[in-house]
Amino acid sequence: MAGMDKWTGFGSALASFLFLWSMVKSHIPVAFQQRLSSWATKLASYLSPYLHLTISEYGAERFSRSDFYLAVEAYLSDACARRARRLRAELGKDSKKLQVSVDDNDEVTDTFAGATVWWYAAKRLPRSQVISLYPGQDERRFYQVVFHRRHRDLVVGTYLPFVLEEGRAVTVRNRQRRLFTNNASSSWNPYRSGNGVWSHVPFEHPATFHTLAMDPADKDAIVDDLQAFREAKDYYAKVGKPWKRGYLLYGPPGTGKSTMIAAMANFLDYDVYDLELTAVKNNTELRKLFIETTGKSIIVIEDIDCSIDLTGKRKSDKKKKADDDESNNKPKLPMEADKDDGTKVTLSGLLNFIDGLWSACGGERIIIFTTNHKDKLDPALIRRGRMDKHIEMSYCSFEAFKVLAKNYLDIADHDLFGEIRRLLGETDMSPADVAENLMPMSKKKKRDTNACLEGLVQALNKAKEEAKAKAEAEAKEKAEAEAKEAKEKAEAEAKEAKEKKEARGEDDQGNKDKTSESTEAKKMSNGEIKGSEVTNDN
Repeated sequence: MAGMDKWTGFGSALASFLFLWSMVKSHIPVAFQQRLSSWATKLASYLSPYLHLTISEYGAERFSRSDFYLAVEAYLSDACARRARRLRAELGKDSKKLQVSVDDNDEVTDTFAGATVWWYAAKRLPRSQVISLYPGQDERRFYQVVFHRRHRDLVVGTYLPFVLEEGRAVTVRNRQRRLFTNNASSSWNPYRSGNGVWSHVPFEHPATFHTLAMDPADKDAIVDDLQAFREAKDYYAKVGKPWKRGYLLYGPPGTGKSTMIAAMANFLDYDVYDLELTAVKNNTELRKLFIETTGKSIIVIEDIDCSIDLTGKRKSDKKKKADDDESNNKPKLPMEADKDDGTKVTLSGLLNFIDGLWSACGGERIIIFTTNHKDKLDPALIRRGRMDKHIEMSYCSFEAFKVLAKNYLDIADHDLFGEIRRLLGETDMSPADVAENLMPMSKKKKRDTNACLEGLVQALNKAKEEAKAKAEAEAKEKAEAEAKEAKEKAEAEAKEAKEKKEARGEDDQGNKDKTSESTEAKKMSNGEIKGSEVTNDN
């Protein structure tokens, strides 16, 4: 009973002291309050061996939340939230799932290399009810790290960098990946939301390498290459190259080039930037677009041979050079030429975009070009170092068909596989067309594997016949064209020979015309008579 009275008296004394302190505090000068706080901190440091480190929500910039604070929040939600008693759940910006983190005024414990670290989540209220233009000026939220002083070097030098790296990795794993497209430059406005250089939607394409219709050996080679690139940050720095890689996907339509890009993005967990070159006015805008991309991203230019004319200028260089040699003495208009070059994307600008100095701004980027006609591209655009790996997306092979059969029909073998193998070896059909024939969409084909495969066999036979008829028609047309060309050539040669004979005065048998012979003889005779008369007169 005496013990109870003792604690009751202590509580009353403490309450009285706090009440009196709140009354006196308003009359104490601010400078003296700061001095008292400093003395209290020194006294606590002498009595306690623990150090306190504060991580504020807003950094020096004030306008945006601190990257370190966000990384700590992500790390604690992933590694320590299970040990917290008070949690806060929220859907973060660009996050694909709920983030459960430590709530304010709670603590969690973490261990690292034998050291124990206490994390406190706290919230500091504003001093007055005043609306501020600077959201971070009152440092509304902060984390406080408490650890023993003997672990100071370990915590500051190793543990906190580890928390930063792990927190960023958690943020990347939990983020909602996005598909970007470039806006028209006339709508660029960095001060208005949604009017930036890029606009985006969530990237939710389901394609993976497991479902990609391609030869397994080729898929394994691509996956190994992507995996090596993702883990090669130090290697790229060692050899002095920007951390980027280029891929050229080429092949007929419907062979899975876009699906390959989606599979790459899902495998690497990267964002995708779909660059529309026709909306870019000049090389300066192209550089601006590149600067605004982030790391861990894939920059895609589809059908690059159809986007803009990148080779016309180079093809006409020789002709222009010859014209310039002839007009060196003529006045030139340099302003007009500069204006022309400054209002369109050039081959030089695109090459600098891929591997020039600007390409080193940031890291972990993949650049992909797609085309249906590789031979139409400028060799400088697709050389190694720019497009490091060339991947041919060809017609459906039997190995690719087996992947489609597994995806669409859940079968690994069937009696019709042998015939399908033979037909695929004799007929060119894209994986998209094969997949369409395997989809059990109609009532007849629904859950009927035989109907789907028989439909594919019929489609392959039909395609084979059409290809044969097309080849015969092309051969016939070619033969007719060659015969017509030979006939026209023979007629032209005969006409030319006839004109030459007429010019020499010969008939069709090679004899000279009699009229011309008599005329020449008469002329010769008159000439001789005149000559003899002149001689007689003399």
